[in-house]
Order: sequence, then structure tokens, then C-alpha cells
Amino acid sequence: MKRYKILILSFLFMLVIGACTKLDENFESEIEERSAIPVADLLRSAYNSLANPFMDQSRLWAAQEHTTDEVIGPTRGPDWDDNGVWRVLHSHNWTAEHTFLRETYRELLQAQYAATNVLQFNPSPQQAAEARFIRALTMFVVADGWDQVPFRDDLQDLKKIPTVLKGPEAIDFVISEVTAIMNDLPDGPASTANKDGARVLLMKAYLNKGAIANRQNPTFAPADMNQVITLADQIINNTKYKLADNIFDNFAPDNDVKSTENIYTLYNKDGDRGGNVRSRWFLGLHYNMKPSGWNGFTTLSDFYNKFGPTDQRRGGSYPGMTDVGGVRTGFLVGQQFNEKNEPLKDRKGNPLIFTPEVKLKETGANLEVTGIRVMKYPIDYVGGEQADNDYVIFRLADVMLMKAEALMRTNSTPAALLIVNAIRAKRGATPLVSLDLQALLDERGRELYWEGWRRQDLIRFGKFLEPWQEKPTDDPKYLIFPIPAEQLAVNPNLTQNEGY
Repeated sequence: MKRYKILILSFLFMLVIGACTKLDENFESEIEERSAIPVADLLRSAYNSLANPFMDQSRLWAAQEHTTDEVIGPTRGPDWDDNGVWRVLHSHNWTAEHTFLRETYRELLQAQYAATNVLQFNPSPQQAAEARFIRALTMFVVADGWDQVPFRDDLQDLKKIPTVLKGPEAIDFVISEVTAIMNDLPDGPASTANKDGARVLLMKAYLNKGAIANRQNPTFAPADMNQVITLADQIINNTKYKLADNIFDNFAPDNDVKSTENIYTLYNKDGDRGGNVRSRWFLGLHYNMKPSGWNGFTTLSDFYNKFGPTDQRRGGSYPGMTDVGGVRTGFLVGQQFNEKNEPLKDRKGNPLIFTPEVKLKETGANLEVTGIRVMKYPIDYVGGEQADNDYVIFRLADVMLMKAEALMRTNSTPAALLIVNAIRAKRGATPLVSLDLQALLDERGRELYWEGWRRQDLIRFGKFLEPWQEKPTDDPKYLIFPIPAEQLAVNPNLTQNEGY
């Protein structure tokens, strides 16, 4: 059995959905060997294939966050240069050869292949539904980022070039697929493809449908917005969900038990699968903090200044974290302390005081302290290399804010304001007296920062090409990522996106 598992994993990495044209004469016998693998193992492999593209700091998260006003990856003298891959994401200067964008596209297509592969081996109705959900999720993400989704439903003839679904066509496919599988999906848990997770994916598809069709001038059909509202109500009215008393419980090491908001997550467990969720704290922590971090990414002062002084989402002490390592949740700005409340120092012996100011290229004596660090995921001090924090994809607050947006786009702003203020009240923020689209975008930022939705939100709200700190007004071509050259080489149905 172990040999069979190794074989299937090899296929998942070699037979990328857009590059499956080189097969040897022994393929049919290998297919027969693969048929001996239990469908449950294939489905587990499909789930596992989501881990790296979603959790690694250099994959989808980088594409969706470093390209926005929420995240910056400054070069700190000789550190974090990496040939400029982080800088060009934030400043919108990437090219078709960008390593991380290429690898993200490839790994998302691998995940799509892994899900489709499950369907070739007579799965049960629920197994098939879970696999199709995974496939639909990856196709939605690819359509949103790259606009072109190579697709092959039948893997029996891997010499056949995959068709390519363009953005709107891919979104229509996602909607039809998720609708078709709804009844066969389980009710939970959050770490498994489930009915409510499918509803949120449908909400995302309907809400972004017009933006993916025309990123420079998004449209919002009333029928699509009504679908968002209807789907949202099915989740909001479900008594199993409520806004968490502490927002950071949704991201904690025991969030599979503690969270009252999480709808769909990627499973992590020490000793089983850790993904790379630990990167969410390592990437910002200083070397002299506990644990010792990478002293890398930060947020920007303009974004931090969107938060009011009483807003719980700014962060604070967190049990099992602050008392163990001194690290607080949320935004780390100013003097940092250890678990004994003793002030920390940088490696030169100066006070470790994180400053709001940060630039794409840092020089001088302040390399270790510039930039406000972000701790959305409470640290797992027990799990070590394999943190137990399940990685959050969909949660209740996002559903509520999507409903508010759909209400606003159908001229029901007073009802939208009630939803936004319900969230703000739970987070300890003062209520808003009025609501417009800019205020709603700001609220999505305050609630969902560093969760991987900011690029999509900025495009949908028409703000992605506007200047912000360390990023000038830029070319509309950056609304879509380039198709990697290796994919163009093996699939003539793909064409390079305009401008690249």
C-alpha cells in the first residue's frame, strides 16, 4: 500500500492539469495499480494538496495580500531581498517570470487534478461531492487571479490538451458544480467540505462574478446580489454559528473546538499535518522574540490607522500565548516584552520598538524594528513544527459582510449598516452613523485583514489600481496575474494575459 501511495503522489506532482502530455507506454498498467488505492486515500491527498498553495507565505497568500495596502515585505539590508520578489508584488511591478506567482498557479492546478482524480475511482456520492468542492474552490481562485482555468474532467486520456475556461465561464461552472453537489455534502465539520462551506463559495462566486468579467468596471447584477443575500441568510440563521467573543479564537491552536464562526477550514494537527500555518507568526516575529521569528513582513501605518482605539481587532493579550512567550495578538507596535513583562532588545542591544514607518527598502540602523507586525493566528507553543491551528478559509463575519455589500448594491444601505454595526459592537468598536462603499471596504479590511481576501476586495471595489504607501498608480494589466511560460508551452489553449 505504501508503494501505491508514493505512486499517486508522484502523479500529482508530475501530471499537472496543464502539462500532462508526456506519458510512457506503461501508463495503462500504472492506472491499474492506482486503482488499488482506496478512494478515501485519494480524497485525503486532494485535501492535502490545498495545504501549500493556501498556507505557505509565498503562494496564494502572497498574491492576495502582498499586492495590497495590508502587507509589505521590506528588504532589510541583506535580508528579505530574494531578487526583489516581495518588493515587486507590493509595488505592482511583477513580470510573467515571477517565481511565486508561477508556483501558485501550478500548485492550484495540481490540487484541481488531485480532486478530479478522486472522481475516476468510483467514489461514494459524498466523496464525489467533497472532491468536486475542492476542485470548484481551486477553479474559483484561479479564475479570480489568472482568468484562465485549464480544465480536464476525464483523466483517462492525459494526452488530450485541457480546455481552458475563461473567467466568466469558469465562474458559471463553479456555480453549477457547487449547486449540483450541495445535497451530497455533509453538514460538517468545518475541516471537511460541507454544505455551508459550499454556500459561502457560491456567495463568493456570485459577488465577484461581475468583477471577474470586467475587473476595470465591475458590475453587480441584482439577481446575483439576491443570491448572495439568500445564501447568507441560510448561514446566519443557523444557530450553530455566532460571532466569537474574541475574534482571535477563530485562529487559535484549538480553533476546531473554540471557534463559533469558522465554516470551512484546512485541517492541521501536530503529528499528522501542519501545513505551513506557523508562517503566519514566524514571518513577522523578531529574532529575539519567543519563538524566534524571521523578522520579515509588516502592515502599513495607513492601514493600521483605520482602527479605532477600542477595537478588539487591534489585538491584546491572549491566554496560552502572551503568558508563555510575551507575544500579543493583532498588531505589534511599540516596545515589545517577554512573558515576564520585561522589555526586549534587538540584536544590537537597542530597545525592540516596532515603528509604524516602513519602506520597501530599509537601510541604516533600524533594519530590525521598522514596520508593525501582525499576529492574526495565536501561536501554538505546543505543536512545534506542525501547528494545530486549522487554517481559516470561510467564516461567519465574512458572510455577514458579503450580505451587507449585496444589500448596499441593491439599494438597501440601512439594512447593511445594521449588519456592520452588529459586527463592530461585538468587536468593541464604536458604531458607524452612516455607510458608503468606502466605509464598507474599510470594515472588510478591519475584520478580515491578513486572511487572503484583500486583493479580491480592492478589485471589486475599484481601488486596486489606486496609489497607497510604497505603491504608485499603476497599469491595469496588474488586475490579472500572468500565465506562466511553462503552462503556455504545454497548453496551446492558453494565451498570455494582455500586457505580459
